[in-house]
Amino acid sequence: MTESWKQPFHQARRALAKLWLRFFPNLTIIGVTGSYGKTNTTRAITQVLSERFPTLQTDLNLDTVYNLPITILKLRPKYQALVLEYGVDHKNEMDYHLALVRPSIGVITGINPTHSDPELLGSLEGIIKEKSKLLRALPRQPASRRGWAVLNWDDKKVRKMMGETKAKIIRYGTTPEADFWAKEIKVDFSGTSFTLCSQKEKIKIKTGLLGRHFVLNCLAAAVVGKIKGLSWEEIKRGLAKLKPLPGRLSVEKGPRKSILLDDHLRANPASTLAGLQTLVDLPTEGRRIAILGEMGELGDSAEKEHQRIGKELAKIKKIDYLISVGPLQKLTAQAAIKAGMGEKRVFWVENVKEAAEVLKKILCPGDLVYLKGSLLRHTERILLILKGEKVGCQLVSCHNYWQCQNCPYLHSGPSGLK
Repeated sequence: MTESWKQPFHQARRALAKLWLRFFPNLTIIGVTGSYGKTNTTRAITQVLSERFPTLQTDLNLDTVYNLPITILKLRPKYQALVLEYGVDHKNEMDYHLALVRPSIGVITGINPTHSDPELLGSLEGIIKEKSKLLRALPRQPASRRGWAVLNWDDKKVRKMMGETKAKIIRYGTTPEADFWAKEIKVDFSGTSFTLCSQKEKIKIKTGLLGRHFVLNCLAAAVVGKIKGLSWEEIKRGLAKLKPLPGRLSVEKGPRKSILLDDHLRANPASTLAGLQTLVDLPTEGRRIAILGEMGELGDSAEKEHQRIGKELAKIKKIDYLISVGPLQKLTAQAAIKAGMGEKRVFWVENVKEAAEVLKKILCPGDLVYLKGSLLRHTERILLILKGEKVGCQLVSCHNYWQCQNCPYLHSGPSGLK
């Protein structure tokens, strides 16, 4: 297909998807949006609902613009629920998605400055304005088809969005202020356990997802499950089946007989702090080493947020070494030192090659290594270098979304990139 045919083809597919959706009037549609946690919340909701209802979800790797119509066209009569991830990074993009499909249940996972670049959503206020459109699109109360807004009550920015909807609001979080909340959270290499509480019940939950921040994803899924009438046993079974996605806080064999917490596919302030907390929560007889690539698409907040990560990291006394990669991460390293982390424990490097050289010098068998960075920073190149592969590309940021081991320019370096 030539380039000139792509847009007309996409528009035709959207029109067909909108028409196709009319054949499923009793379908429950759940929409998930936020600055972080969307993918695993979508997965958790789908897994829970699938315990009773045949459920379809959006592809985990496609852009929402294409993902929504493609997913809708996969609907068949057997499906009773549809879980859609509403990702937005440009102004009025949510309107575009909602013109195709509106949910009756809307989930807001959390808000931070990701996609606040001027050419994207412009500011934190712009992000809130755009994502809150999902809440305004939910059915009003009372209505023949009730609407539900499921909100992360731990996030103060999400709390302020509650006035954007006339739907029934259900709050989830980690304090009793919420309608459903978690306590007694424990993390080990087998996953995460917690007690799920409501005003009437306390339920023990275990999930294979690794990290206390995944508790919020599980709570959102549990709320949606209760809205749909599932029993606690069904909800427990669904959440127990969840496992980490590769590159999103998955446990892997690390270089030189270390243990790797691989989290290199996404990075924003919330997920970075959550990952660092998981690094501390997990037991180890070795040292804890954090390798941090840059967080992308933070706009005017970029310097401030990278500095904040350094300050918060320094407060976590159990992290033995920090390796910061890239110009913005220099601010993280400086902030960590200023906040009390010893200079001999902090390394700032310009690129992945230098990061690998530092890691070669300090890494020992049994160490626990956390690898983090935005997708386009491609911090996975550090692992490839330590495996002995030739890595010619030292770019701090690359526009290619494919994994480096599949990149034709991995060995030739930046001069080969188009």
